[in-house]
Amino acid sequence: MFDAIIVGAGLAGLACACDLHEKGLSILVLEASDAVGGRARTDHFDGFVLDRGFQVLLTAYPEAQKMFDYDALRLQRFENGALVRSGGKFHHLADPWRTPSRAFQTALAPVGSVSDKLKIAQLRRHVNRSSLDRIFDAPETSTSDFLRRFGFSPVVTERFFHPFLSGIFLENKLVTSSRMFEFVFRMFAEGDAALPAGGMGAMSEQLASRLPAGSLRLNSRVMTIEAGGITLDSGQSIPARSVVVATDFVSAAALIPRLHPPLSRGTTCLYFAATKPPVSDPILVLNGEGRGLVNNLCVPSIVAPTYAPSGSCLISASVIGPIPQTGALEQAVRAQMLEWFGAEVEEWRHLRTYWIPDALPAQSTITSANGNSRITRGLYVCGDYRDTASINGALRSARHAAMALVEDHQ
Repeated sequence: MFDAIIVGAGLAGLACACDLHEKGLSILVLEASDAVGGRARTDHFDGFVLDRGFQVLLTAYPEAQKMFDYDALRLQRFENGALVRSGGKFHHLADPWRTPSRAFQTALAPVGSVSDKLKIAQLRRHVNRSSLDRIFDAPETSTSDFLRRFGFSPVVTERFFHPFLSGIFLENKLVTSSRMFEFVFRMFAEGDAALPAGGMGAMSEQLASRLPAGSLRLNSRVMTIEAGGITLDSGQSIPARSVVVATDFVSAAALIPRLHPPLSRGTTCLYFAATKPPVSDPILVLNGEGRGLVNNLCVPSIVAPTYAPSGSCLISASVIGPIPQTGALEQAVRAQMLEWFGAEVEEWRHLRTYWIPDALPAQSTITSANGNSRITRGLYVCGDYRDTASINGALRSARHAAMALVEDHQ
C-alpha cells in the first residue's frame, strides 16, 4: 500500500509528490494523459517549441524559487515593459527603474499622462513595501475599481493596464480581485518574465525527474476515489493511506462531488512561423486600441532562440476567451496583424491554434492564500484554484497539501 496517491501530474501534483517523497513517504502519481505538465505542457512541432497557450514564468514567484533550479531551466528573460499599440503606432513603455535608458522614451509615450506614470511609480513603491500576507489581507475590490481609486486615468487604464492585465487574468472587465492584481504587479516589479529554453513544459519535466523510478504512471485515468485508495478506468483498484487530487478544477469536482469548481477563463493562442520577426525586441506587444481580437503578441524565439529552428522565428498571438476554432478566426487575426505590421504578415505560416477553455480559474475574490487543502483526513486537494491563479499558487497549494497529509500521518 502506498502512503499517498497523487492524481494528476501537472505542476501542483508533481510538486506535492516531490515534497512527500523528500519526507520519506511512498508515493504513486497517476496522470490521465500521455505526458506530465497539465496546463504547462510544451509541444515540439516542425522544429518549433510550442507552449500550450502563451505563458511565462515570473522569476520572483517565491514558490518557484524554492521548487525549480533556474539555472537548469536556462531561463530566457523578456525585456521589462511593453510595446503598446495605440493610435496606429507602437509606443515603448518600460520600467525606468529596471531600464533607465528607456525612461525618456517612456515619459513621452502617449499611453497616459505624466501623472499616470508617476502613479505607476507610487504603485510600485506601495506593493514593494507590503508583505505578501499584508497584500492578501488588504481590503478587496475589483482590479478596475482599485485602479480607479488609485487615481489612474481612463486613458492609461484602457491603453496599458487593460490589455496587460487581460492577458494575465484572461478576462476583459478586470473584475479579478485587487489582491491578485497587487500580488502580480509586485512579482513583475521584483523579477523578470521568463521562458525556459526548452519551453514551459521543462518545469514539469524537472519536477518529474526528482521522483523515484516507477512512481509515475501515464495514461492512467482515475474514475473513483474510495476510502483507502482509487479505482482506474481499467477497473484496477490501487490501495493507499491517502489520496491527493491535483487535477484541474473541473476534473477535481468530478472526482470529489462536494467541491464546487469556480468559473473558468479561456484563451486561444495562435502560432505562426515567419522568416522575419515583426518586432526586434524580446518584449510583449499589447493592443491598446481596444479593437480587434488579438490582445497581445510576442515573438518567443527572440526571447528564447531555442523556440524556433535556424532561419525562422516563432510568433504568438493571444485572444482572450474560448473563441471557436474556425478558419474565420485565423483570417481575423491575420487582418489585424496586417494592419499592425503590413504586407509581411501575408507570408506568415500558421502552425497551430490552441483553444484552452479552462486555462485559469476565475478569481473575483480570494478568500484565502493559506492552502485549505484538507477535505477529510486521508483526502486532500491542491491546484491554483485553491490559492492564487498562478504558477506560484499551484506550487504553494501543493506544499500545503503535502504538509497537511504528513501531519495526518504522524
